[in-house]
Amino acid sequence: MTSKEAAMARTITAGLDGSPESQAAAGWAAREAVLRDAPLRLVHALGQPYPCAPPGDLLRPALGLDAHSRWADRMLGETEATLARRHPGLRITADRVTEEAVPALLGAAGEAGLLVLGSRGPGRVAGFLTGSVALAVVAGSRRPVALVRAGLRPEEEHQPRAHGSGVAPFRDVVLGLNSDAPNGDVIGFAFHEASRRGARLRVVHGRSPELPYYDNGGDLNAALHAQLVGDMHRALSEALGPWRAKFPGVEVTEQAVIGRAGSHLVAASRDASLLVVGRRRRRTPIGPVIGPVDHAVLHRATAPVAVVPHD
Repeated sequence: MTSKEAAMARTITAGLDGSPESQAAAGWAAREAVLRDAPLRLVHALGQPYPCAPPGDLLRPALGLDAHSRWADRMLGETEATLARRHPGLRITADRVTEEAVPALLGAAGEAGLLVLGSRGPGRVAGFLTGSVALAVVAGSRRPVALVRAGLRPEEEHQPRAHGSGVAPFRDVVLGLNSDAPNGDVIGFAFHEASRRGARLRVVHGRSPELPYYDNGGDLNAALHAQLVGDMHRALSEALGPWRAKFPGVEVTEQAVIGRAGSHLVAASRDASLLVVGRRRRRTPIGPVIGPVDHAVLHRATAPVAVVPHD
């Protein structure tokens, strides 16, 4: 890897379309870059169907390439200036690329340590970046991708501040983990994020019980339930052991859940600064896909969600 490639691999990149949610993503990406002491790159794809007008304006109709380019340059420049004022010393670059949104963002993700996109937030109709484009990027990226909901304020990432105190501590980083197949890339990402924030790492790990775990009434057999939970804790302890040793300053708590993990992770996201989940790299006849747990948290979680791909 060349020095330029190494620098790009550390970069935090935010995809911008001018919408409030993409501006929230850029703000979060800037804060993440400061935590990592990494540069920030802002990217806008000229191949998008239309640019979004600034907040408060109606969506503009499709623009010609020249007009779109001028609009994109102005939008990127204004965002760069705003973030530079908030974070003096942060290294920021801004680029517009001519490709369609999905290949442009996948290309940007491949060169970055983390790609950050905007999300309309739970319960709202998906917008441009959070609809088919964002899901396609999450499904196809070989690098981590974070989605940030519109309206996220920096103080929401922190615990309530006591009167007269200084900067409040970060809320927990929540890691969603499959006890059957815990992955080191996903675990390592979560430990790094918790360490950077000085935050507690809360590991929500689950398993869907097979039919024999149920009695004739359809309820989970108490003895087998206890055995299942014990097996889960032992598997998790083995998976987390090396990372606990590497990050002795990170406090770790565990929550074992039986059944569908998506709803538990959505609930955990309500008081988290970041939710981390994994995505197995897999292709189907219709192309790359995301699993049901990732799909649930991407659509319903309130905290920023980082999706970490793995084999």
